[in-house]
Amino acid sequence: MADWINADELKKLIKPGHTVYIGGTTGEPTALLEQLENIEGIHYIQQPVAAVNRRDFSELGPNCTQESYFVTPALKEGLAASRVKFIPMQMRVIHDYLANKAIDVSLLQAARDVNGEIRFGLNNEYVVAAIEGSRTVVVEVSDAFIAPIGSQLVGESAHYLYASSTPATKFPLVEIDETSQQIGRLVADIIRDGDCIQTGIGAVPAAIFSGLSEKNDLGLHSGIIDDGAMDLIRAGNMSGKLKNIDSGLHVAGMALGGQELFDWLKDERSVVFKSANYTHDMGIIRQLDNFVSINSAVEIDLFGQVNAEVVNGRQISGTGGSVDFMRASKASKGGRSIVALSATARRGSISRIVKQVELVTALRTDVDIVVTEFGVAELKYASLEERAEALIQIAHPDFREQLSA
Repeated sequence: MADWINADELKKLIKPGHTVYIGGTTGEPTALLEQLENIEGIHYIQQPVAAVNRRDFSELGPNCTQESYFVTPALKEGLAASRVKFIPMQMRVIHDYLANKAIDVSLLQAARDVNGEIRFGLNNEYVVAAIEGSRTVVVEVSDAFIAPIGSQLVGESAHYLYASSTPATKFPLVEIDETSQQIGRLVADIIRDGDCIQTGIGAVPAAIFSGLSEKNDLGLHSGIIDDGAMDLIRAGNMSGKLKNIDSGLHVAGMALGGQELFDWLKDERSVVFKSANYTHDMGIIRQLDNFVSINSAVEIDLFGQVNAEVVNGRQISGTGGSVDFMRASKASKGGRSIVALSATARRGSISRIVKQVELVTALRTDVDIVVTEFGVAELKYASLEERAEALIQIAHPDFREQLSA
């Protein structure tokens, strides 16, 4: 059984030169992190998300470094100064990498469920990997929120427990603008009754979910469950009953949303949280018929190649799980891979459909359908010329002539 420790005892566990894994996104153990300042030479590991994780851990002490698989604004200076090391990896690979890495201490977050049992809170994506790869596991147990009943039990996996009153990390609701609304309507038209959906973060995914209120028996197998998915489940549009596996269940790695979502999840047994070796695994997803992967991009070129992480030579995000899901959709019977993005950026001054992308995140063979506010381009069985023509037709009219040339 795990021992409860205080701040002084925690500090004795973490020594100069250690490698320390920190739960990311909505699973960041804030109270534990407050005790880590001025420890020299720690190598920190975290996969953050911009709207939630706002720390550069390499600044916590002398000669500290951070390893990340996603870049956020908070890491910009550390990346430039080489204190932060970005490693491009897809989420399924990250899971195995962490599970086999020599981690001295993992710091994770949990809370009690409605029955008083301790469960990993709102993010389960790498908890299994961190536990497998760590010599010591410390779990912060917050009394300020109730863990989802479908989250994984901490059980015997923790060596030490640390009490806190850290509130649940809320993810800001996005405003759905007119462009996103139009893209959402077009993608919703592609979705069929009984499809199993994966999508990401932002205004376009929110708009897509808002447009699915006329669909029936949808499924969810995704890295994320958010307010939009909750609304569809509660309304009966997303039942999961046609899923070949996990029938009647909604599978996700983490929750991103507000208090209403958290209050609902504490009693909702149909939502099950899994690690990335399940949510992002092709062997699992290929068992789901009609799996539809919906992801966004920074830009897409006339070959159908996708750049989702670099702007003007600067790393702004990471590969994430998009390619995992795109390729898994190819293995699913009836599956489709959709890339949805606005046609322009910088207030319409540049086209996001370009001659050739700056960096290739997803191959041209990974993409079946591209959607902008100007239409739908079917690429799956298109020749090179047909691909270019279809993509030009959904570019902003101001850039079509230039792209054609």
